[in-house]
Amino acid sequence: MSRLTLHTQDTAPEASAAFVAKAIANNGFLPNLIGVLANSPQALQTYMTVSGINAETSLTLAEREVVQITAARIHGCDFCVAGHTAVALKKAQLPVELVRALQQGVDCGDARLDAVRRFAEAVIATRGAVPDDGFQSFIEAGYNEQQALEVVLGISLATLCNFANTLAGTAINPQLQAYASGAI
Repeated sequence: MSRLTLHTQDTAPEASAAFVAKAIANNGFLPNLIGVLANSPQALQTYMTVSGINAETSLTLAEREVVQITAARIHGCDFCVAGHTAVALKKAQLPVELVRALQQGVDCGDARLDAVRRFAEAVIATRGAVPDDGFQSFIEAGYNEQQALEVVLGISLATLCNFANTLAGTAINPQLQAYASGAI
């Protein structure tokens, strides 16, 4: 049971209603994250806006999903692990074995994606004070300074969602249960 109100399209505050409708249109259902964030129209607007900005970065969808799954795993957000696993498999078309490795925080066999995962882990663990060798490994994998900051952007987005879900005790929607950690 959610500690915070889990809004529906009918109960969402008026200032959240358009965002809720957009989420339903995009997903075919209302993700519980959106139902929770609807409690604060500003938090929901921030999520939707930053999600759009994150999608415009130079990182590929697969790379962005690596950041999201990594952050969710580290932050202990089962909802976001499941949601981003669904995106990684369905939209980014990543192989199941690779996504399973991301859920477990181990090398996935793709050197570039492993570099993104390791860099995201280092950013989170050090609160941005990544040691020079960790940053250099990311650069040597073919990334640049812009992309390092785009990883930070992705982590900031994940932090909003992960922490909101943890605060609320958000349950995983039935539509996402098959993508939960350990289910794939």
